[in-house]
Amino acid sequence: MFGLMIAVILFNLVAFKTNKTLTAKQIAHIFVFTISLQLSFDLYVDMKYLGYWYFSKEIDWAALPAHSILLPPVNMMFLNWYPFDRTRWVRTLFVFFWTIALLLYEVIALLPAPWGYFHYGWWSLGHSAFLDPILLFILLLYYKHFIKED
Repeated sequence: MFGLMIAVILFNLVAFKTNKTLTAKQIAHIFVFTISLQLSFDLYVDMKYLGYWYFSKEIDWAALPAHSILLPPVNMMFLNWYPFDRTRWVRTLFVFFWTIALLLYEVIALLPAPWGYFHYGWWSLGHSAFLDPILLFILLLYYKHFIKED
């Protein structure tokens, strides 16, 4: 639980302190989109198929911050710093390095309590390595088509 609280505070603090481009309306869109996508995905992989879970295999209140306020500021930082005006190669490298950072954070979240709070069932780091770039790409598409103000 300690690790989760540190991550939530740190991610939100960094996201809001470093934000230079996103408006309040865009931030609200990012939070709602991220929470809804994560809860939809977690409903099956976490709760139904026990691929992974937060704290315990049951639905519990302790996991609520992980389901709701942990990832939106990460997506906010990703979009705020994304090099939209750079070459495809630079944008690809950006997504690659963000994927590495997300995987490193996942490894930290897998540490024993009180630092860690994430547990694997049949899920593995390989699943995340495959899926993280796809999820970042979905976020970019959503941002470009529904949030970004030209």
